[in-house]
Amino acid sequence: MKSLLANVLDHNRDFVARREYEPFATDKFPDKNLAVLACMDARLVELLPKAMGLKNGDAKLIKNAGALVTHPWGSVMRSLIVAVYALRAEEICVVAHEDCGMNSIDPGAILQAAQDRGINGKTMDTLRAAGIDLDHWLRGFDNVADSVNYTVGIIRQHPLMPPDVPVHGLIINPHTGQLKLVVDGYSPQATGDA
Repeated sequence: MKSLLANVLDHNRDFVARREYEPFATDKFPDKNLAVLACMDARLVELLPKAMGLKNGDAKLIKNAGALVTHPWGSVMRSLIVAVYALRAEEICVVAHEDCGMNSIDPGAILQAAQDRGINGKTMDTLRAAGIDLDHWLRGFDNVADSVNYTVGIIRQHPLMPPDVPVHGLIINPHTGQLKLVVDGYSPQATGDA
């Protein structure tokens, strides 16, 4: 039986040989001058772009667990800064979703699962002794709208984010694709509450 990786690579060889990539040709600049921070939920892989009217090349799409900016100097914020200054993004949308796995996630259960999969408890002790708050680092959120507001605020208030970049906050229904506006980045009150 072939591995998942072998199947992916077999498909890729056929994909390239049949030149199926041609309809996706574009350059590195987003046609709609948009950067989107969204959750990595598998239900959104195709649904999110279709629900937002985006096609290949329209937006810079950054995904992580929960559509969160958890650290102002982490890789998500760096990606947004690069999108604005180097890749012509003029607006940002934060798109979280209903029924998110990060909603009320239990850091203790994640850490226990890590130990069950072979991560030594001493490793966690060492990380904690080095000042890493694993429980906080793995923490999700209790309310998706509050989470969107918080993330919009972190982005909006970042010292390297230009004040003329609208940062919008949305929640998508992962079943229907319906978008609910949480923060209108064009509004003068759209500063977030980080």
